[in-house]
Amino acid sequence: MDVTLLGTGAPAGLPRPHCPCAACATALGADARAATSLLVDGALLLDLTPGAALAAARAGASLGQVAQVLLTHPHDGPAVEVPAGLPQPGRVPDGRELALLSGHRVRAVAMDAPGTGYAVTAPDGLRLLYLPPGGAPAGLEEDTADSYDMVLADVVGRPDALAKLRAVGSVGPATDVVAVHLDHDVPPGPELRRRLAAAGARAVPDGTTLAVGGYEEVPDVPRRTLVLGGARSGKSVEAERRLESFPGVLYVATGGTRGGDTEWAGRVAAHRERRPGSWRTAETCDLVPLLAEDGPPLLVDCLSLWLTDAMDAVGAWDDAVWADGGERALRERVAALTAAVRATSRTVVAVSNEVGSGIVPATASGRRYRDELGRLNAAFAAECEQVLLVVAGQALVLRG
Repeated sequence: MDVTLLGTGAPAGLPRPHCPCAACATALGADARAATSLLVDGALLLDLTPGAALAAARAGASLGQVAQVLLTHPHDGPAVEVPAGLPQPGRVPDGRELALLSGHRVRAVAMDAPGTGYAVTAPDGLRLLYLPPGGAPAGLEEDTADSYDMVLADVVGRPDALAKLRAVGSVGPATDVVAVHLDHDVPPGPELRRRLAAAGARAVPDGTTLAVGGYEEVPDVPRRTLVLGGARSGKSVEAERRLESFPGVLYVATGGTRGGDTEWAGRVAAHRERRPGSWRTAETCDLVPLLAEDGPPLLVDCLSLWLTDAMDAVGAWDDAVWADGGERALRERVAALTAAVRATSRTVVAVSNEVGSGIVPATASGRRYRDELGRLNAAFAAECEQVLLVVAGQALVLRG
């Protein structure tokens, strides 16, 4: 089964008409995208968009053999003219299946937002799933048997759709996940590719023809990632974003509740509000047992608070205790943590503060904490496939 992507952008296209934003200003050449439309084996057109016939011609394809045109979402704006010879577009009721003369079977998948997804099975048994913009499947019981060979979805706008599909096995390790309906939420080019790679997905230019079931070299999702950054740099948002397309994430909060501290309570509430509802939370600094267990991905936020707890436990703030075994005890705790990271089979994203580039602390204990955090960050980073530094909300890749 071949799929030609006549467009890969949001319904308004990219760049959006008359939009002055930075993402639209840089969406040029291969990064410019028409509204998403798919031509499947020359016989099925999913979403009719303006200029579809011209887009097909540019891609070396033809709409002359299209026997069915199906729409996935309401069209906003002027009516789209149906090219001569094409059947009138329609939508299949949720849960119903349509058999085409070409041998393809199309089943309508219910969404949690306006629109319809389509699961297409080719005569040779290959399967693809195409989801509308801004939508995630509302029910997946029928899709638990096998993974799709290809999924085309709004990965940037609805990463939780991918998490839902992964949770029931509809997206597996061999599924080719292609991002469509791309809008100006993420700057095109390297930043878009980086974010999609973290979700196990990719994007292709308009006009690309993809062979469903064919091998594509997509970057592996890093199993261990360290996200560094200063205060309010966006490091926690970056860490959360990296796992929002995966199901059942365990969010490990190392800061505790700090009863009576209203500012801290506000920070905790803001973090919880951002997290997907399917995530669980554990408030603990006992990371080694969690890393040793099998289970869903871990998001540890953050190592700097873990270090505070560890230094409290060994009496590191007292010079006499520090000299009389406290330093050795802390080194042992850090070594145990890094050994657990090296041995873990879980996907781990950890957050830590980068404090060594600012003002030198005025106290000996402050300088000790700064130095020990630098050592911890370096030791943890050495065990990670990817290390990021977040500055002003922008993620710089230091490794991976």
